[in-house]
Order: sequence, then C-alpha cells, then structure tokens
Amino acid sequence: MSQLPIETVMPQLLAAVSDCQQLILKAAPGAGKSTHFPLSVLQANLLPEKIILLEPRRLAARNIARYLAKQLGEQVGQTVGYRVRGETKTSTYTRLEVVTEGVLTRMIQSDPELSGISMVMFDEFHERSLHADTGLALCLEIQQALRDDLKLVVMSATLDGQALQQLLPEARFIESQGRSFPVDIVYQPLGANEYLAPFMAKKISALLHQHHGSLLAFLPGVGAIKQTQQTLESLIADDVDICPLFGQLSADEQQKAIEPSPKGRRKVVLATNIAETSLTIEGIRLVVDSGLERTASFDLKTGISKLEQIRIAQSSAEQRAGRAGRLEAGICVRLYSESQLKQQPYVPVPEIVRSDLSPLAMELAQWGTTQVSELAWLDCPPAAAFNQARALLQRLGLMDRHYQLTTQGQKTQHLGVAPRIGAMLTSAENRSQTVTAALAAALLEEPEKQQVDFAHSAQRFLSRRHSVQQRVLARATQLARLCGESFESHAVEPTLLATMLCRAFPERIAQRRPTQSQNGQVSYLLANGHGVELSDEHPLAQCDYLVVADVMRSPNARQSSRVLLAAELDIISVQQHIPHLLVEHEWVDWDDKRGRLVAELRVQLGQLILERQALADPPREKMTQALLNYVRRHGLKVLNWTPKATNLLERARCGAEWLPEQAWPELDDSALLSHLEDWLEPYLHSIHSAKQINKVDVYQALNAYLGWPLNQSIDQWLPCEYQLPTGTRKAIRYQQGQQPTLSVRMQEVFGEQTSPTVANGTVKVVLELLSPAQRPLQVTQDLAAFWQGAYKDVQKEMKGRYPKHVWPDDPASHIATTKTKRQLNS
Repeated sequence: MSQLPIETVMPQLLAAVSDCQQLILKAAPGAGKSTHFPLSVLQANLLPEKIILLEPRRLAARNIARYLAKQLGEQVGQTVGYRVRGETKTSTYTRLEVVTEGVLTRMIQSDPELSGISMVMFDEFHERSLHADTGLALCLEIQQALRDDLKLVVMSATLDGQALQQLLPEARFIESQGRSFPVDIVYQPLGANEYLAPFMAKKISALLHQHHGSLLAFLPGVGAIKQTQQTLESLIADDVDICPLFGQLSADEQQKAIEPSPKGRRKVVLATNIAETSLTIEGIRLVVDSGLERTASFDLKTGISKLEQIRIAQSSAEQRAGRAGRLEAGICVRLYSESQLKQQPYVPVPEIVRSDLSPLAMELAQWGTTQVSELAWLDCPPAAAFNQARALLQRLGLMDRHYQLTTQGQKTQHLGVAPRIGAMLTSAENRSQTVTAALAAALLEEPEKQQVDFAHSAQRFLSRRHSVQQRVLARATQLARLCGESFESHAVEPTLLATMLCRAFPERIAQRRPTQSQNGQVSYLLANGHGVELSDEHPLAQCDYLVVADVMRSPNARQSSRVLLAAELDIISVQQHIPHLLVEHEWVDWDDKRGRLVAELRVQLGQLILERQALADPPREKMTQALLNYVRRHGLKVLNWTPKATNLLERARCGAEWLPEQAWPELDDSALLSHLEDWLEPYLHSIHSAKQINKVDVYQALNAYLGWPLNQSIDQWLPCEYQLPTGTRKAIRYQQGQQPTLSVRMQEVFGEQTSPTVANGTVKVVLELLSPAQRPLQVTQDLAAFWQGAYKDVQKEMKGRYPKHVWPDDPASHIATTKTKRQLNS
C-alpha cells in the first residue's frame, strides 16, 4: 500500500486531519483514498475516537472493510468493521467502521451528537446519492451547533471542487493524482441497426483474443448482462470465466466477481455501475463501456418513479476507464463516439433533484427541521417535490398537518425502512397482519424478474420455491423481529397481502375501466387519477380491482403506464380493514352527454367511484357548484364575453402590468378558473342549466371582482376612449403584453405636440395614423418626432392622392380638423 499514489500527499492529508475540521480530497481512481488514507489516519493515532467511512454501496463497504482488516492482519470486526442494512460486523475494539449511507443517517438520528465518533469520511461523494447529501447536510449542522470538534472529509475522483468549496468554505482542498499507468481509449460506437448485447459480446471476444488480462464490461442493467452472458458463452475460450456483478446478487456471487481468478484462468466481469467506484477487481486491464446506465427519475404529476436508461456523464466515463489502469497499462473500448460523450454533462444529475423525496421529508421531520433551507445543501431539494413528498407521508399516516411525525411515523423511522414499507408494517393490528406485512415488505425489496402477480411470488415463497428464498426469509424475519414478532410462514395470511399493500400504496389502488381492451391492453384507473395498463392475456387483467406496487411510466405522456407488479384486490376487504380511505359525499355536476344536472351520493376512494346512488332535488349550492365545474371543464369560452367584458379584462390585465403597485387580483385564465367561486358564483344563483350560463353579465362580475377602488379608478387610469382636439372620441385598444393603440385620421391630431398617455402618464399610446380614407399611413408613439421627420414623405405622397384635404407644412401648429379645404374655407 505504501506505493499508492496518495502516498505523495499523505503528509498534507495527515496534517489537515490534525489541524482542520473540514477536508476535501480529490483523488483519481486507484489512488488509495478509500483504503490507504483512512488506514493511515487510524495508524497515526491522530483521533481519540472512532472513524466512520461512508460508502454508497454494500458491496464496496464489505470489501473495503475486509481489505483494511487484512492489511492489519486481523479479522473483520476487530479494529476495522462494517455496518450495512441487515448485517453488522463490529466490536468494542472497532475504531474504523465502514458503513452505507442509510446507516449513517440512522446513526445521526439516534445520536445527534455522534458520540464516540471523531471523523466522518464521505467516499465517492460525486455519486450524489440522496442519503449522502442528507448525511453531509446533517453533519454540517452537527459540526456547527453541537460538535465543533467533529471532522468531516469529502472524497471523490471527480468532485465539483468549486461548488463543494462554496458549501465548505473553511475546508482545506488537497488533490492526489492517480497511477501513471496509461489507458488507451478506443471509440467504437454501435451502428444504427446494431443491438447492444451481441455487439458487446463481439467486442469482448475480440479483446480477449488480442490482449492478455481480465476484462470488465459496463452494461446498463441485469437484462443486458444476462443477454450478453448468453451470447458470450459460445465465443470465448474455456479458460475464461464469466462473472455477472450487480446489486441483486448474493454476497457470495458478488465476491466471486471481485476475487482474483485462479492461476492460469482469466475472467470477464459483466457489471452495472456498481463496479464504477470503490472496488478493485483483481486482474482487470481491459474495459468495455456501453456508456449507459439505469437511473430512477420521479414524475411529480403521476407520483411514479421510472427506471430510465440514459447516457452516462463524462465523470462516470472517466471512472470506468480508470478501472483499466490500476495495475498496469490498459485499454478502454467505448461503445459510443467521442462527440456523444462531449454532449453529456460533466457530472450526473444529483439524486436529490430527480427522486421521490419522501425519505428525506421523514428524516428532516425527525431531525426537527420544518424548512429545508435551514440546512446547508450542495443542491437544495426542489420545493414542489418536497411538498408532494410531505403530502404522501400525510396520506400514509406518517406525518400530521403540522409536518411532524405521527406515532406511526416515529415507529417507521425506528424500523429504518422506506416510508411506504413503514406505513404497512406499523399499521398492522395483530400478529397475523404483522407477519404478513413483513413478508410483503421483504418481497417488495427482492422483486422477482418478469413477475407481475405479487401473490404468485408470495405463494412461491410459502412453498419454498422463491428465486431468492433465503434472502426473503432473512429479511422478513428481521422485520418481524423489529416489530416485536417472530416470523413463521404458517402465520402468514395470503388473503391479507393485497390489503396490506394498500396501506403502502393507497393512491395506487386500481379500478378496471369499463371500456374494451385496446391494442391487447386492459386499462385501469388508479386512485390518484393516473391510468395504467396490463396485457389482456395476463390473468390479473380479469380482476375488477388491483393494488399496484410497481409501474413503468410510459415515455409518451399521453399514454398510460404499464403495470409491473400488482395483486388482485377484494375491495370489500379495504372497506373492512382500511375504512378511512373511503369518503362518502354528495356529488352534483352537469352531464354534457345527457344535457342535464346529475346528483348522486357517492362512495369514493380517491378518484375511484365505488358506489353511487341517485339523489333527487339537489340543494341550490350543489347546483351552483355543478355549474362552476362545467365552466372549469370547458373553459372561460363558455361564458358570454361581450366586447365590453373583454375590454374590461384586457384593461385590467394591462393595469396589473403597468401599475403593479395597485392591488390587482390574478386575472390570467388559470387564475380566473381557480377562483370561480370568488367572482362568478355570486352571479349564478338564478341560473339553472348550462345553456343559461350565457345570461351571466360577465362585465358586471369582473367589475365586482376588481373591487373598490380599482373598479372606480380603472376608467381614469386606462380610459376606454380618447377625446381628440376635434371633439371626436376614439376607442383605445388594449391587449396584454402590447402597447395601447389608438387609430385616428392624421388630420384629427394636427396641433398635438406629444402622443397621448395612459396609466398615470407612464405608458404612451401608439398612434396608428390613417389617411382620409381610413387607410394606415404611419404607426408612432412619438408624435413630435414624426411631425419633424417622416411626415415630410407622407405629406408629399398624400398631397397628390388626397388634394382636397389639408397637408400643412407645420402640422404641429395646425388646427386639428375633420374637414376638407373647401369646408374649412367656407
């Protein structure tokens, strides 16, 4: 380890650890920042208490801990230990603890002072996971308010150093270069009609025949890995082992991909971006990079996260290529062009700006922060996404209207699970429900590939045939124990599985639409109003109700999303076990098809109508509300917009723009539709049908909405007409976003020195000057300049065309007139 590149800056690093509370370390892949640096700090005895090393992935955390323990000649759990979800190997002697990001957050919440911890190191911070951003924000507050002796280190190979130094202005910045082993970059992009898996397999096979050493290939997901593996098996020699590497594999299978190949053998590791950072895979000197990865992005409109395949950022391409040069000179083949790479952003989009923020909202509520701006962020969480996350937590019963955690929410945080999982576990009312919820949670965390029916996965587990039986059993046992129960398969109630899922996904309860299937798909409506589809050949497509645990959002916003995981739902069970999801109310609306008012007593679950019963003689206020709904559906165009009403609306909109100091109400179309109750409803009391809506005096309604003194002053500020020197009154035309316009014959403004103004003299009126035959001659808002300049050309032309009319040489001093020369001289 002493030959690692980071050794050249180790004196600076150790000095910074002694002297500074904050340190930023930029070190190239393979420099030793994840291993040699923390171990050197430990061996130098610079800190009185424990070091926490944060890693983004469980695989990296385990392997770094094992490697460091091996350097000390010890077993993991002695001086060096690790803690990941569901697995802890530490002891009272542990001084360096490698943890995953969610573990750090729970440590902070359970002990806000981080007692017994001297330093927290954030490794591979460039990945910008939600947990890492949250952990750093909380640690900064701890450092500022509770522990000025706490030391923080932020490390990565591709840091945005400038942004980080703005967040950590007191931090010392140190950079370490990587190894000197060169990596040859070769660009071999896919052709237009070529598929990734067979193209990747051919490139791997060619590299293995031409070069020595083992190979690491980066693919976007599990499906691509399996396809490539299947194609590759017939192309490579017998002395080459193919090792997949992705997050869903068991620890033993992952370790097989990382460990050195037996003597005389090579290996091909087919990996997702799990192998991009923090892992040294023995023997690798060849890399093939697809340039793709799969990331989750959250859609605010539907409340659904979609796993999208996207091109990687430039920094990720650097990280991947760096895997080839750790031990000797290497080769990296990129299956994309250099120009494509340069079009990508340098760093990936942070998870905090593209993800479901309900876990963050839970953490901040437990921390006692009501405003996200109270903490220091590299990227502040978007307000819209954060507010939607809070709304979801309230719907799940985890947060109250004051944004404080409920008892259920506090229990969820104690369990250390995702909010939806926590809502399901903490709402269980007896042992049977708790055990059933624990199994449902474990199955959700370990979903089977290509399996849509959730009940089938549960049945395979209960019959001991699940694809990852032991992992599901271990997780279900752990969750049940955390809830105070022992897990036993015979205690699971399969008939309750769907109902328990409803507690986690109440807005995804789905009702089959009455329409026939189209394009081989059956359509369902979710309780949140979003549409989803299921193949009409799937047995679940015959069910009237489903609860949908996972969906794939359609790339086309107009199309429904596709159901990936669901369970048949007995709606009676929901009414019995979760009655608070149902609402009974009177509904009155105008039926466009039947042309009459419809009144019903409805039982609804979100947007789903479960029961309806006709009502006779709805009350007046319900009828009025129905008419307002009709206007909202069809838009403001259904109202009787007389010229007088249109003119008032345009003048008021212009007034809001030109006289912003006045208290104008919001007057754009969307605002008027949102506030129909305020301005239109008072004028609907004598209206009994949609056809009668055209009787409403829109001018009067808007005039009243403006209120005093605006409706009294608007005629003074923005007059409808302008009186000319001849005594004639001409209409001023108003249109939002444009200057007011006045069309007038040129002779009628002779003698005027300046253009007229409105809005208390702050806005000039544009004059459209007309010929005696009312044809446009000139447009100006500077009349004085026109008289002195362009008028001469107009005069010359008009004298010949209209010789009976006056065309004076000095129009600014001439008397305004509507008469001809003869009329003036008579």
